Amino acid sequence: MFTIDIACTLRKNTHRVFLRRVPLERIASALLSKHYTLSIALVGDARAKRLNNTYRKKNYVPNVLSFSLAKDEGEIVLNIRKAEREARVLGVSPVARIAHLYVHGLLHLKGMRHGAAMDTLEKNILRRFNR
Repeated sequence: MFTIDIACTLRKNTHRVFLRRVPLERIASALLSKHYTLSIALVGDARAKRLNNTYRKKNYVPNVLSFSLAKDEGEIVLNIRKAEREARVLGVSPVARIAHLYVHGLLHLKGMRHGAAMDTLEKNILRRFNR
């Protein structure tokens, strides 16, 4: 059975509006195996940067991080604050940006790397789920 656990470290609950509008389980179950256990951590800039530095030795604030923990287990860290800022710059809704980053993270869990194939698949998945 597919399982998603969500943890939030943000003080303000504005992210809940966005997350209710992104079909997290439907998207993930379409991309990952039916026995997958997915954890989603909703964080801000400081925690995202700290995790990026600790686990990837990169010293910048990421918008999303993906960690494959086992064959059927992984974690996605979504930096909600950065996603909100990027949405304003890109001229899209925060919901659309969060959905895009979520799909991006899921594809990394599947082993995909950045490139044209990943970009095309992201667009197709987002279109499929009306995002």
